[in-house]
Amino acid sequence: MKLYEKLADEIEEAVRRGVFAPGEKIASVRQASQRYDLSIKTVLHAYAILESRGILETRPQSGYFVRAKPQAGATRSQPKRVIATASEVDVSRLVLSTLRSIRAHDAVPFGSPYPDPGPFPWRRINQYANAIARRHSSWNLIDDLPPGNPELIRQIARRYAENGVPVDPEEIVITVGATEAINLSLQAVARPGDTVAVESPTYYAMLHAIERLGMRAIEVPTHPADGIDIGALAQIIARRKIAACMVMPNFQNPLGFQMPDERKRQLVALLSAHDIPVIENDVYHELYYGDARPSTLKNFDTKGLVLHCASFSKSLTASYRIGWAMPGRFRAQVEKLKFLNTLTTPSVPQVAIADYLRQDGYDRHLRRVRKLYRQQARIMSAMVERFFPAGTRTSAPQGGYVLWVELPERVDSMRLYRAALECGITVGPGYMFSTRNVFSHYIRLNYSYPWTAASEAALQRLGELVGEIGARAGRAGTGENAHER
Repeated sequence: MKLYEKLADEIEEAVRRGVFAPGEKIASVRQASQRYDLSIKTVLHAYAILESRGILETRPQSGYFVRAKPQAGATRSQPKRVIATASEVDVSRLVLSTLRSIRAHDAVPFGSPYPDPGPFPWRRINQYANAIARRHSSWNLIDDLPPGNPELIRQIARRYAENGVPVDPEEIVITVGATEAINLSLQAVARPGDTVAVESPTYYAMLHAIERLGMRAIEVPTHPADGIDIGALAQIIARRKIAACMVMPNFQNPLGFQMPDERKRQLVALLSAHDIPVIENDVYHELYYGDARPSTLKNFDTKGLVLHCASFSKSLTASYRIGWAMPGRFRAQVEKLKFLNTLTTPSVPQVAIADYLRQDGYDRHLRRVRKLYRQQARIMSAMVERFFPAGTRTSAPQGGYVLWVELPERVDSMRLYRAALECGITVGPGYMFSTRNVFSHYIRLNYSYPWTAASEAALQRLGELVGEIGARAGRAGTGENAHER
């Protein structure tokens, strides 16, 4: 193979692998000549080949650029998509497949677990971060050590105090998002092989944490308005040893309920009576639709058994992944585990968020987002009722940005997941929210993104797919029954 052919093939392979993105400028002829130790003539020949293949294009007085991919046609079913199979559903793989589909195919993000970043003040926070980076050319690693930036800790404690949650700033440990806070808390209270009680359905990140640490989950029935069934939990505790309990009392993902205060009090009392720690995932605590911020399990904790976990990812900015834990009596262990697991949380994002909380209108921003989500929850619920077949039911979210949809029993959510992907639409199949297949005819939808004609058309198409899959399942069932007769 000639040198120019070899260079052309290498660059084409790099473009195919995504090393060079569509529209991105590549090295100039002179730069490539120096980089690859080739003559300018050889590089020019290679670039000419790539132009003929449609890989590169030249722009006058600008250089060589990766040619943009052709726009998708009216039918969006042509690109092949990697999806999990229904026979052996791996929750982690299914979640990753959904996220990749959203990113890689510009799919309608009904299946996304993340809020639309559009309404968030990320540009303002980036400005703070850039200013901080300019002021401090280098950071001392000691400044990043747990528990975290003192000013950020103070701002977090202040927000809790203003909302009636008594918090000692000394209890707060800054983490890399709420996911790390949950993982550290779980490590602090349980060991491999232990059993952890969770809601059913439950947020899949909780199941991931349990699986990763070699523990076992036992699912407790959960009411769509009142939360975890405390009576059922009490029966489980009476029968077997439970190392910990993991719950989302406020705007649970995927059900969206706000657990009543009395139920929170009863839950903490039950677990306290048996000295069982409870990990409270309160990541949606700022996204309430009512007039006041809801209470937390921490409000009712008198023995330090509540390990409260939260973050700014759902309410302020997801890109910086700043969260925290308030682990009660397990604070020292969580701080030690933080040091052993990830050593530090980067300082610049911590300081930038602390500056924003101190100087900008966080509450004003939150009021706008809450109003937007409340409106879009109503719109999506109404559209599901309009476009989906009879027998469909939806949750009634009190906060957050997800809608839990019960489909007719014959509709398998994995089949819907596949069919929807072929139409450029993502959903969260019910399989992701349990270790068992008890939610096979449920899906979770994200309503945080702008409601447009395109999203309405996508939801209408999704309703048609539900009807088609249900009809096929009905015909298959009738055929089987006839054969049996």
